[in-house]
Formats: sequence, structure tokens, C-alpha cells
Amino acid sequence: MTDVHKSQVQAQFGASAEAYVESQGHAAGDDLEWLLSRGRQRGAARVLDIATGGGHTARGFADFTPTVVATDLTEPMLRAARKFILGEGKAAVRFLAADADALPFKDASFGVVTCRIAAHHFPELLPAVRQVSRVLRPGGSFLVEDILGHEEPDLARFILEVEKRRDPSHVRSFRQIEWTAFLRAVGLTVIDETILPKVRVWDDWTGRMRMTPEARRDLDRFVLDAPAPCREAFDFKLDGDRIRSFTDRMLLLRADKD
Repeated sequence: MTDVHKSQVQAQFGASAEAYVESQGHAAGDDLEWLLSRGRQRGAARVLDIATGGGHTARGFADFTPTVVATDLTEPMLRAARKFILGEGKAAVRFLAADADALPFKDASFGVVTCRIAAHHFPELLPAVRQVSRVLRPGGSFLVEDILGHEEPDLARFILEVEKRRDPSHVRSFRQIEWTAFLRAVGLTVIDETILPKVRVWDDWTGRMRMTPEARRDLDRFVLDAPAPCREAFDFKLDGDRIRSFTDRMLLLRADKD
């Protein structure tokens, strides 16, 4: 990551660490269960969770994995995840501050690598997936989930503006064809994939980012003033001029190392 963007991510998420530990949308859901079920099928002895955030993916894998290593760029987030996971009695999880595009591990160190709802913060996707491929053992699996980029340019621009107003460290969400191409370029082949809807409760979603009242009002106004097809595409639920929720789509992939 660039130093400027790295500092932006750390500042944005360092102040929100506890909110991500407590977030029900991250703590559970069909998306997390999809990743865990594929992880159980693989049965790896060592799992790496990149950009662990609140630690929910690492905590889930610790139920059936002898060794889990959880990394994150933001040290307050890592400390919050450590407190949460150790409080759950999962002593086999190790924690390490690390960039996704500069992982401090030897080649072929892990049977499974996971990354859940984080890649949209990466300035570039290719360096990160190249690192994933490097640390995976031959035949190992990358289990990844992220916001699915929209194919329609106007809708993609609208939701990108929503995301960046809420979280300036958001870079972009990648389309399915882009994910497949980047993974293929580093020797990873998509074996399994699905798309799942994820409802975002507006007050919770914006509140986790500790937006100022002015920024929140501006974001609300931007959504309310947007063309109706933009709101409809993401199923924005309104109560008068109050936004209740919207729904985006999550892309989940299992890609194996050739």
C-alpha cells in the first residue's frame, strides 16, 4: 500500500476497532458460513486471515484449525480482535501487524488463506493476490469475500460515491470478471463461487465510521437526491426522508493454487 493510503486506513479503522468487533453483520451471516464450510472441507493445519478486522473469520476458523494467523494493517484493530478472540478461549490464534501486499511469511506457509470484506481497501488488487499465491501451498485454497463491483457504470459510480463519502479509505469494489482475471494471473483457479445479498442497516453502517453530523447529512442528501434507479438498484429503504437500509452484493470465491 502507498504510505498515504496506509495512514488513511489506519486512521479510519483505528478509531472504529471496537465497533467492528461488535458488528453483527461481520460476526455472523450466510457469507461467513460459506467461507467456514469451505474451510472445513479443506481441513488445512495452518490458516492465514488477511485484514482480519474484528477477527470474526479468524475466530470461526479457530474452531477446527490447529493454527490460525490473523493479520491486519491497523494495530488498534488487531488488539481489539485479539481481545475478542482470546476472550472466546481461542488461544491457537496468533496476531501480527502486516500489509496485505507485503506478507512477512515464507513461501508455501499456509494451506488456506482467507480475506473477508477487505479487498475494496487495497489500492491495487494484483500485489495482494500475488502475495496470497506466494504464501499458499500448492493445492491450497484462497477463500475470499468482498463487495461485488457493479457492471453498469452509472450505478458503479453512484455506489462508489456513497462508499467513499462514508469511508474515504474505500478504493473500489471489483467485478467478478476482474477477480477471476487477477487470480488466474497469479496461478489461482476459481473452483467455487457465489453471490449473496447483504443488508446494510444505515445507522449502523454509517455509525461504525464515526462520521461527523455534517458528513452524514451530506451523504443522506446525496442518496435522497440521486436518480430513483440508483436507489432502486441497491434496494434503498426509505421512511420519508430517513434512510433505513440498503442492500449490496457480496462475491465469495474459492480459488486453488495450481
